[in-house]
Amino acid sequence: MATATNQGESVEARRVHLVRKISQRTPGEGDVMTEIAGLRLYRRSVPTACVSAAYEPSLVVFVQGEKHINVGKTVHVCDGSNFLLTSVDLPVVSQVVKATKEEPILGLLLRLEMPMVREILSQQEFSALGESRDARGMAIGVSSAELLDACCRLVDLLDAPGDIGYMGGLVQREIVYRLLRSPQGRHLRAIATLGEQGQRLSKTVEWLRQNYAKPLRVEELAEMARMGVSTLHHQFRSLTAMSPLQYQKQLRLHVARERMQHEGIDAASAAFAVGYESASQFNREYRRFFGLPPVRDLKTRLLAGGEIDGE
Repeated sequence: MATATNQGESVEARRVHLVRKISQRTPGEGDVMTEIAGLRLYRRSVPTACVSAAYEPSLVVFVQGEKHINVGKTVHVCDGSNFLLTSVDLPVVSQVVKATKEEPILGLLLRLEMPMVREILSQQEFSALGESRDARGMAIGVSSAELLDACCRLVDLLDAPGDIGYMGGLVQREIVYRLLRSPQGRHLRAIATLGEQGQRLSKTVEWLRQNYAKPLRVEELAEMARMGVSTLHHQFRSLTAMSPLQYQKQLRLHVARERMQHEGIDAASAAFAVGYESASQFNREYRRFFGLPPVRDLKTRLLAGGEIDGE
């Protein structure tokens, strides 16, 4: 049986291997899309200001550096020992805290496909786990040697493009299996299992993502989730770290900020486009959330060379 010291050495060895593999494939700043569907590699060489981001269901494995991700009032601190699991769409604010040219922050992001997750959950070894009511839309865990090893093999497939079609799916299934077997896997199981409370809640999140500009009627959300209004509020906050109204507000602000930056529209146009009826209310809430009014915020980000974080 492996000792704790040997296990620690095994994890560190695999982390170092993955650092080298990601570093070789990310010669410049930013994200690198790969030939493997849903897989992106990530490098930043300097700390950043806080940036808005929309996280989709995904696994992010960090192998070097440190990044903080804020969801509601919850701060997730991610370093080279961690993975980050996101099981529902979430608006967040993220910040690279530790990164240098010599030791940049490095990681990989793998989009999670719920049909694959559900197919794996249908296997007999998961049948005895039962329903998990402890659903969180985002959770952080410690990367195991087995998870890091599977990630190494997935990146290695980029050197054998002819194998990606068949082997890529097999290695991704192993990664999802390792994730589901981890302590954080219960959050993903709660979302992926059809009919369970977490999965019903995820439908309300998806509706808000697609209809953020529409007026919010909590009673309709509760009916969609087959819950009472008070239960919906409690469970939605547990899942997303926000109330439905806060989720909609943050999503609107994120979308408006992105449209102003990338489409060049003014603040009033962005406000009305995302569902605000008052430009002054939009300006107040924007300043409260991002720390600066829209025009000053965009000028500051332009001078700093900042971009919307697309993870």
